[in-house]
Amino acid sequence: MTTTLRFARVSEVPRIETERLRLRGHGVDDFADCVAMWSDPLVVRYTINEPSPPQRTWQRLLGYRGHWTLLGFGYWAVEEKASGRFVGEIGFADFKRPTNPSIEGMPEVGWALAPWAHGKGYATEALRAGVAWGDARFESLPTVCIIHRDNRGSFRVAAKLGYGVVLRSPTDRDPTAVLQRPPASRPR
Repeated sequence: MTTTLRFARVSEVPRIETERLRLRGHGVDDFADCVAMWSDPLVVRYTINEPSPPQRTWQRLLGYRGHWTLLGFGYWAVEEKASGRFVGEIGFADFKRPTNPSIEGMPEVGWALAPWAHGKGYATEALRAGVAWGDARFESLPTVCIIHRDNRGSFRVAAKLGYGVVLRSPTDRDPTAVLQRPPASRPR
């Protein structure tokens, strides 16, 4: 039996602002920036392994909006407040991944940033805000993330947010780790 995370649907994606960033819903105008990011080898090497064609990126963008409409959570487009420049995307999803052990029923946080934004602390800043939103939304549910075992930068970011490894894949066929953030690690 498949469990689907369902929360109250949202008519608009919540906007969140941090000191330097704005998290907002994806729009059609983000398509070109998303295509550029998801076709960059630096972005895809630890995520989807190969550049994403525009059609797949369009489906990804539609899926982000669909998550908000159907499940009440999803991904935000992240932009730099000072310039309005597209930084990347972060958020929560239910991708129905066939993991063992199962992560079914646990929102999965994820992130990808344009290469120009790497190393500036933007991932941590955006994720702190997004995860705080998730803490209020998901209450007693643990959240998870899946990271390629060679992606040291993402492991550092995840650790700052309280995620710890619960499973490492023993094969090269699936070189990922599942990290979990239990509700108990959240600030009260």
